[in-house]
Amino acid sequence: MPVPQWLNTVSIISIFLGALFAVWVACDVYRHRQPMAIMNLVWPITMLWAGPLGLYAYFSFGRAEPRDGRQKPPRSFAHSVAVGATHCGSGCTLGDLIAEAFVVLLPVSLMGSHLFGTWAVDFILAFVVGIVFQYSSIKPMRDLSFGQGLVAALKADTLSLIAWQAGMYGWMAICFFGLFSEQTLLKSDAAFWFMMQIAMLVGFGFSYPVNAWLIRQGIKEAM
Repeated sequence: MPVPQWLNTVSIISIFLGALFAVWVACDVYRHRQPMAIMNLVWPITMLWAGPLGLYAYFSFGRAEPRDGRQKPPRSFAHSVAVGATHCGSGCTLGDLIAEAFVVLLPVSLMGSHLFGTWAVDFILAFVVGIVFQYSSIKPMRDLSFGQGLVAALKADTLSLIAWQAGMYGWMAICFFGLFSEQTLLKSDAAFWFMMQIAMLVGFGFSYPVNAWLIRQGIKEAM
């Protein structure tokens, strides 16, 4: 099935809003620095796929404390889980963006499929970047050595990352094998990146209950 024109139009609007909100939040984060430094990257990256929902989350419970001394009410458990999931997801997002650019320059095949090769590179880079993001949070929070921090990051984020990628791949499989095809849903089209935005939202949905379990078990810190 070819991509309809209305979907291209919706895709362009959604991508534009994601980019606009990412710049908006990046500017706001510059003036309201997050206590955990890595979150200064997490929130703008989150806007790229979450759009208006991400903007609502940032200004509702993600923004840093005001500089005038006023304290915000503590985050609910649900909000802490959401922040933890976006922290995981921003690593996945950045890794996936790098991977998609990489396979355009150097196509990779797996089992004779360029799509499966791309997904393999996506997963590897998303996993590596996600662990780096988690390490950047856990090491200073717990004052750990490099080795201890790496082990803690792997424990805290591996299941969450796998859940996120499973949701993302599930949606993209529906797009490629059900709604469209590899020949009609191209990286050069806005619709591909809009589907990727939706895939990240699905990944968030898959990752959220896993993050809740990890926090309740004390494996992952509440953000």
